[in-house]
Amino acid sequence: MNILSLFPLIPLVMMLGLWISKNTRQIHAVMVAGSSALLALAIYLVFHYLRLREAGATDAMLLTDSVVWYAPLNIHYAVGVDGISVAMLLLSAIIVFTGTFASWQMKSDVKAYFLWFCLLSVGVFGFFITVDLFSMFMFYEVALIPMYLLIGVWGSGRKNYSAMKLTLMLMGGSALLMIGILGIYYQSGLHSMNVVEIAEHGNIPMNWQYFLFPMTFVGFGVLGAMFPFHTWSPDGHASAPTAVSMLHAGVLMKLGGYGCFRVAIYLMPQAATELAWIFLILTGISVVYGAFSACVQTDLKYINAYSSVSHCGLVLFAILMLNTTAMTGAVMQMLSHGLMTALFFALIGMIYGRTHTRDIREMGGLMQIMPFLSVCYVIAGLASLGLPGLSGFVAEMTIFVGSFEHTDTFHRVFTIVACTSIVITAVYILRVVGKLLFGAVQNEHHRELTDAEWWERLSAITLIVCVAAIGCFPNWIADLIRQGVEPITNLLSQAL
Repeated sequence: MNILSLFPLIPLVMMLGLWISKNTRQIHAVMVAGSSALLALAIYLVFHYLRLREAGATDAMLLTDSVVWYAPLNIHYAVGVDGISVAMLLLSAIIVFTGTFASWQMKSDVKAYFLWFCLLSVGVFGFFITVDLFSMFMFYEVALIPMYLLIGVWGSGRKNYSAMKLTLMLMGGSALLMIGILGIYYQSGLHSMNVVEIAEHGNIPMNWQYFLFPMTFVGFGVLGAMFPFHTWSPDGHASAPTAVSMLHAGVLMKLGGYGCFRVAIYLMPQAATELAWIFLILTGISVVYGAFSACVQTDLKYINAYSSVSHCGLVLFAILMLNTTAMTGAVMQMLSHGLMTALFFALIGMIYGRTHTRDIREMGGLMQIMPFLSVCYVIAGLASLGLPGLSGFVAEMTIFVGSFEHTDTFHRVFTIVACTSIVITAVYILRVVGKLLFGAVQNEHHRELTDAEWWERLSAITLIVCVAAIGCFPNWIADLIRQGVEPITNLLSQAL
């Protein structure tokens, strides 16, 4: 069996283990064993991939395998990875592992909750390993469908409204994707669903690229919270349970950026070079609008949700710069944002579980009450505003340096506009940290609260170590990602 197929297979085995589990202790044992296996497999894959590249492997995709799935339409179960895929698989494994411990105190129908959680993981891992458009779309849908139940059943607040809004808007994006995929299949001249084959040998006519590129970029951009299709994201984040918010913001939204790389840009580079400016305007609005919106929120989850709109907008913004440096920064931002927003949502869930409120106006002085959680929140905030030594700084600097490689006025003006988000982010992060952690205690009952338990500490420390590792030692992850970006930028340079 190809090693890549183990990524969706392990969550399926975990679902079987959950199904036969008799009590919460057994359920926890299955989740810890499975998530630990996924993390170990992802770490092994990183080193194995780097060894293959150092040994001289030059193919766009490594560890490839293909099995005929439906011969009449030439659909295969085809897998393969490049540097971008490997980075996303590592991110997904980290979030699933830490999300398991963040859900340790789940009490309502625990077995069903983790079953849907694992099914969501199947879709995410399957999406990142496949190089067949049909399989990619199938796993994409598998990742989206569990979100409705995870939010609608185990969520809070306006959970039914949020779950329905998220599902309908993402299904709208899926409809655009289906049109785009079918168009690519029939117009490439190959009648193939294989992404690498289409990129290397396909010949999609320009008049069709003008139609299909917006379909695929917007289809994936909806999941990436691109303006004006972002409105599902804050409500979905606010209503989702803690681990679902972690997986949602940390991984699921990355499917949007990854899909824009793998399908829209990679398969239609000519249209990308000519139409990128349109979407650059929309993503620039996302970056600034999300940051400003976060400034006026009082709910901790909404603050982080709008912050995610801004940071994910920066990912799409960098992709549309269409050069190696900026696109490498985009993937680093996907990795950085996934880790730090998962840390944010984990901490928010832990604080809410104790204070029973997410309104910053009703909280204060938490540093003296729960110092561990407070210090972790400060670290997450510093990563978000781009403090040197943490992952956010490395990712954002790479994006802005790459964006300034363009010498024309249009790109540089929008780069400057996007840079203003750094200042705005500092405003709302420092405001929340000052009010939440260092202000006066607003509720005397909060003085009786306890600090983090061992499982919460494990989840938070794991994410902090990863954020600091990327910030202090960025070269290895940048080199890994660049190896996946360069084949795409080579096609873009040929299209100019």
